[in-house]
Amino acid sequence: MTQFTIASFNVKNLIGADKEYYKFQSYTPEEHAWKVDWMADQMLSMDADIIGFQEIFEEDALRTVIEETDRRGAALNASVVPGKDKRYHRKAIFKKLGFASYKDAALAFAPNANDTGLAGKRRPGVAILSRFGFSEDPEIIQVLDEPLNIPLSELGGGDAGHYSISRLSRPILKTRIPVGDQVITVFTCHLKSKLGEFPTPEGAPYPPEADLTNYDPVGRALGALRAALRRMAEAWVLRSAVVAELQAGHPVMVTGDFNDGEHAVSSEIISGEVPFKNYAWMLRHDAERSNDRYSDEEDAKIRKEMQALHLTSAEKLFVRKSLRDMVYTTAFGGVHESIDQIYLSRHFHPDNPKRIGDMEYFSVFNDHLTDGSHPEAPYNKLASDHGQIIAHMRIGTE
Repeated sequence: MTQFTIASFNVKNLIGADKEYYKFQSYTPEEHAWKVDWMADQMLSMDADIIGFQEIFEEDALRTVIEETDRRGAALNASVVPGKDKRYHRKAIFKKLGFASYKDAALAFAPNANDTGLAGKRRPGVAILSRFGFSEDPEIIQVLDEPLNIPLSELGGGDAGHYSISRLSRPILKTRIPVGDQVITVFTCHLKSKLGEFPTPEGAPYPPEADLTNYDPVGRALGALRAALRRMAEAWVLRSAVVAELQAGHPVMVTGDFNDGEHAVSSEIISGEVPFKNYAWMLRHDAERSNDRYSDEEDAKIRKEMQALHLTSAEKLFVRKSLRDMVYTTAFGGVHESIDQIYLSRHFHPDNPKRIGDMEYFSVFNDHLTDGSHPEAPYNKLASDHGQIIAHMRIGTE
């Protein structure tokens, strides 16, 4: 049996000091030191074996945090883990109190292809840290080999054009990680946010919708529509990569900031369809008579294929197991919701008799969150505006 943990951590704009990442936004040396301090404390508490990171501008900045985490972990171990000269050093509790170093861990960083490197116009990437290393070279999915053209049609017939993207707003990082006697494909992603997309007219200094003194509600709503279209297209790209892994027989885990709740369309695109209880009552796709239904054999085949390719939220499994219903990773304007997720393939579902492992517990680190109207809201600039989530997993049997 192998026990391990996998986490998702949106760090909120990790970059070195005195570097303008967005317009007029940067960290002083003191602010940067505070952010490193906070992140190292979070990682020390999380002690996760696999972490998917989002909003990483520079690999070096992340390595600095990891090194600081290890330094604190070594100091902690020196204080709480007894040496072999102590007769009680084998007590099980010390396995829980000790921190496992990242000294030999592997780090994969996916820079953003849209990052110009210009001050004030930076774009963040993602990363995966693994204490188990990687079984093969990580893969970055962002600039598509061929543009994704999504054909649209008018209701009632007729061509309505298409929506097209040639690259994602942020990279998807795909890794294969050896855990116990298994190799798990782990993705991390950061889908397009809900912030509106507003094109800047040629020759104009900024989009007209950005001028809030001349508020354009319809134009801003159209910007939200553009953002939603991009987010869902990116979700489809991720779903395609997930399905390819599942059809190849590989267990899959997806970590990341989905920028949408579990039941949003974009999230359901990633997880896949949930099969109905019974398709034998449903009119066939090629029905010629009113009683042309799917057979019982076809019903079983349809449900089996859908279940095999479906991903389940670790949070959902936790809520089902614990009877709790209050898990959130973001808070803004009084709205608390989960937009950071860890998705698990059928290989880890408790209802699957052929599963290779189980989730034992699910942790949420969200005590630092404030909702923007809170007096401590500026603290979020240096901490993160996201909670961290951890799935505690077990592979194999005792």
